[in-house]
Amino acid sequence: MSDAEEHGFLSKVIGPKRRWWAYKARVKELPENYRTAVDAIERYLMHFVPTDDDSASSAFEDLVDLFEQAAADGTAIRDVVGDDPAEFVEEFAQNYTAGGYVPARARKRLAEVMERVAG
Repeated sequence: MSDAEEHGFLSKVIGPKRRWWAYKARVKELPENYRTAVDAIERYLMHFVPTDDDSASSAFEDLVDLFEQAAADGTAIRDVVGDDPAEFVEEFAQNYTAGGYVPARARKRLAEVMERVAG
């Protein structure tokens, strides 16, 4: 993959770098369990190809908004993601992307992380 192709792919996945780093800084400020949950969801979201740079950035920003609010309100992680975190992420992603292929391994990893941090 050439540098230009790689940049185009990364832009589609994470959006503009400035917005990505601002998002990552916000995630870093979350309480540990919420941060771990967001990191797991972020990894899972990477399996979906956004339709444009703005959609990618908006998805991650909306994700951190949701978890910042949940942390501030004391909402349990399980109350945010429900019993099936993969279903939660896939429904969340539908607002921003046409979809993607999610391997079973990624589903299992997401479920395991959520079970650990959300109980």
